[in-house]
Amino acid sequence: MDEALVRSLTPGVLTVLVRRGADFAAAEDAVQDALVEAVRGWPADPPRDPKGWLVTVAWRRFLDAARADTARRRREDRVEEEPVPGPAPDVDDTLQLYFLCAHPSLTPSAAVALTLRAVGGLTTRQIARAYLVPEATMAQRISRAKRTVSGVRFDRPGDVATVLRVLYLVFNEGYSGDVDLAAEAVRLTRQLAASVDHPEVAGLLALMLLHHARRSARTAPDGSLVPLAEQDRGRWDTASIAEGVRILQAALARDRLGEFQAQAAIAALHADAPTAGETDWPQIVEWYDELARLTDNPVVRLNRAVAVGEADGPRAGLAALAELDGTLPRHTAVAAYLHERDGDRDTAARLYAEAALKAPALAERDHLTRQAARLNSRRRGRR
Repeated sequence: MDEALVRSLTPGVLTVLVRRGADFAAAEDAVQDALVEAVRGWPADPPRDPKGWLVTVAWRRFLDAARADTARRRREDRVEEEPVPGPAPDVDDTLQLYFLCAHPSLTPSAAVALTLRAVGGLTTRQIARAYLVPEATMAQRISRAKRTVSGVRFDRPGDVATVLRVLYLVFNEGYSGDVDLAAEAVRLTRQLAASVDHPEVAGLLALMLLHHARRSARTAPDGSLVPLAEQDRGRWDTASIAEGVRILQAALARDRLGEFQAQAAIAALHADAPTAGETDWPQIVEWYDELARLTDNPVVRLNRAVAVGEADGPRAGLAALAELDGTLPRHTAVAAYLHERDGDRDTAARLYAEAALKAPALAERDHLTRQAARLNSRRRGRR
């Protein structure tokens, strides 16, 4: 069975049921039942109209559940209205699902899980493996999210910014288990870009493509992190870079700048440099200034301090860093890097070691530990 096809059809089938009057939770359960039937029957007898088949089976499962549940007796009125089996209407309501899954009453983790399940077509087991949590835990998370949005109806446009943040969270999860969440986020964002004409949607898609293009060069064969300046740029995906730049340029031409477009512009400048030494750091600083104006995000200002250190020298970077809260994530690591560039290797070694203790991920911790060890070994060699 073509798993990619099934996953691409899932959101459309779900929206058909919701449009016919099923609440989200019941419709999602019915679609999952239909997918189980597809797994059992399609390999031996594939349907001519896969989407129509799924819609028909899912609607019947929904009606069966409605009949069996006496507490939902009011739904019995719809039993006689079952549509005649046939081709499903060619209407894409996937955008509604995005807004539903990014409902403001959901936590970010619940919104991401629900998006992957309802829009991405992933199974609970796949999502659980991607997040490295037990399947039962993920099932409970998704069930609570479905109950939260059950009965929600759309009578006005949803918040695109919230949808984009959910997709950005999915992208940043990267890869674990048997599902590549970064690639899945790119796929879903492409789908969203095809459904809504918005420069920030294009900006997010461009940003994802530009970052994803560097993926194969980010780690060494032993799994260790490779900093951007040390990456083999010949391993970058030039086709993805070209597509990302093209999408970004079209979005910027609309003169409605947003934070994802600004982030993508920074990524594009990194991608455009043939070598790390040829990076246009002054222009990157300018884009960070724009980004800080748009978001007032302290993490943006932290990254800006790095860019200032590259553009105007490490002392200027340290001065920019001194204006920020020292408890910010990666603050100590940035301070270590800038002190090393300023020639203060003893302070840098100490700060790298401190930063390693605070690192949220094993790969980052190992990288920072190696940086500290490298400087300490040089110091011992001088003695």
